[in-house]
Amino acid sequence: MKRRSADATAVNAAAQSLYEALLSLKNAEEMAAFLGDLCTPAELEVMVDRWRVVPLLLDGLPYREIHERTAVSITTVGRVARYLNQGNGGYLAAAARAARRQAQTTRKKA
Repeated sequence: MKRRSADATAVNAAAQSLYEALLSLKNAEEMAAFLGDLCTPAELEVMVDRWRVVPLLLDGLPYREIHERTAVSITTVGRVARYLNQGNGGYLAAAARAARRQAQTTRKKA
């Protein structure tokens, strides 16, 4: 991760501003536009790869099978698994909300 010799208070304020900007977006299309502007294609690809393996890990699939299904490296699968188990809870919170949203969408269609 790139480190700059900047005022920690200013960096923290900028991070908080980014979090607020993300929260202000109203739908997936707005989020896609924002992330498309914010991230390089490679950065976005890395985030998508990490997110793709979350549900597979939560389903208990072995790392090798996840790699075979997604072509995401086993190293990345392991990194995501480590953060699922020992991270800040972000993956779990997002996965739970995504599952609830999917269930609501499915019920509405039925």
